[in-house]
Amino acid sequence: MTMKSPSVHRAALAVSAVAVLGLLTACGNDSGTSASSPETLSGTAAPATGSHGTGQASPSASAPHSAAGDSTTSTDKPTSTSTAPAKGASTPAGTSGGGRCHTSELKASVGRNNPGAGQENFPIVLTNTSSRTCTVRGYPGAAFVDGSGKQMGPDPVRSSGTPATVSLAPGRSAWAGLSFSNPEVSGAHAATPASLLVTPPDERDSLTVSWQGGQVPVSGNASSVRLTVFSPGTGA
Repeated sequence: MTMKSPSVHRAALAVSAVAVLGLLTACGNDSGTSASSPETLSGTAAPATGSHGTGQASPSASAPHSAAGDSTTSTDKPTSTSTAPAKGASTPAGTSGGGRCHTSELKASVGRNNPGAGQENFPIVLTNTSSRTCTVRGYPGAAFVDGSGKQMGPDPVRSSGTPATVSLAPGRSAWAGLSFSNPEVSGAHAATPASLLVTPPDERDSLTVSWQGGQVPVSGNASSVRLTVFSPGTGA
């Protein structure tokens, strides 16, 4: 019987141990878990290549859509259709919604005086002479002038009031009040104008009305002439 040296016996045992370890490693690989598989963390997108997992990112990790690259149109989005009239389109004559009344479409007149408590009160009346419905809103412009067209007295002031849009069909009228203190009562300097210039709201051109109301205050502390907002009717 041949006796092995102690060194040879230890070498044989080492080789056997390596073989057993290799066998155990091979068995572990057969379980389906790859040692090289990447670790997946909760809340992160799946790998871009889709070679691992399902290839779909969780909603919280999805990248936002790029408008330039989105060629899909959703059928859930409402479609907007413009109903604005074409540029340059006009409203037919005689219908409502034709906008404000222009000076050329109006006739001005001054109604009868309705005095009271030392005040002289006249209605300034604008009548629609056009074939369309138009509107007036707010205060008129007014100025007393002499025979040469020179203004007499200071500009009228506006009384407090709430402007309202007054719709004027053809032939219909709106009125605004013109009032001042009687010069004989107030002591203001007085004169008799030849005409009253009336400017419709938001217009630049005036209408001339012959003044038949006698003297008006033109200077002094009590020379103010006041105007009110337009209301429907003639003020009579």
